[in-house]
Amino acid sequence: MTNHKTAVVYVRLKDGVLDPQGVTIHKALTQMGYDDFTSVRTGRFFELEIKADSEDIDRKIDEVCSKLLANPVIETYTVEKR
Repeated sequence: MTNHKTAVVYVRLKDGVLDPQGVTIHKALTQMGYDDFTSVRTGRFFELEIKADSEDIDRKIDEVCSKLLANPVIETYTVEKR
């Protein structure tokens, strides 16, 4: 049985990029009476299971994030390894 590690990748829009989904959610919150929220930003996350004995895994994770999971022109990502 192979041991695995997990990398959790959080992707969000860069500051200054319009977030229409966040705007819609904020409007809905206001209409529902939740006036304490001043803005909403949306994002997504991915859990990647990795073979524990993988070599150069940090580079591979970075490549996967920048080539597939995030659009580096408008999004940023952070990686949390567990």
